[in-house]
Amino acid sequence: MQPDIIRSHSVPLGAEQQKVLRSTYMMLALTMVPTFIGAMVGLSTTGFIMRHPIMSSLIMIAAIVGIQFAIAKNRNNGLGVALLLGMTFILGWWLGPLLNVALSLRNGPQLIGVAALGTGGILVAMSLIATTTKRDFSFMGKALFVGMIVAFLLMLANMFFQIPVLAMAISAMIIVIFSLFILHDVSRIVNGGETNYIMAATGVYISLYNIFVSLLHLLMAFAGNRD
Repeated sequence: MQPDIIRSHSVPLGAEQQKVLRSTYMMLALTMVPTFIGAMVGLSTTGFIMRHPIMSSLIMIAAIVGIQFAIAKNRNNGLGVALLLGMTFILGWWLGPLLNVALSLRNGPQLIGVAALGTGGILVAMSLIATTTKRDFSFMGKALFVGMIVAFLLMLANMFFQIPVLAMAISAMIIVIFSLFILHDVSRIVNGGETNYIMAATGVYISLYNIFVSLLHLLMAFAGNRD
């Protein structure tokens, strides 16, 4: 095994890596505020999304990709933080239709809570693996990107075909891919590959968002109480 792939468990994180990691987690905590506010707004303002799900989804994806490019361009100034918080508000608002469906179930609030706890648990688990083993998982980047594109294309196709089993398989696939993305992103911080906390927080947030949405879809499908 290559000596630069696995570091000694006894070597602590450098001061710079600790700073970036700490700032990333603090930024992630802050993003939960606009996400929550956006979700509350989204619960009552999702008419266009419900009437035009495919068109609105494509518009939203294009907008979020554009904002991520803007964040990357402004990653070293305060505008990058503002753009990230704005993006999380928009994505929180985008949760509106899903949350409305979940809350229509008798056990909807519990399912939302379980999805949130499960998402947090995945973040903790992946972060612990990355920080305790100090293994460089950056080699997974290309494969994960390909997997993400495949999942995205399948998701678009299923908007037309509406196959429930395929939808569940896509949700499970997304959970695996973005869980590994968290491992990949935190590993890059630990190993010095990512030195900007705004970019790190953006990547991890997108992963957490997709994991939460997919977990909630699966929970509603298998444990939703519609009586």
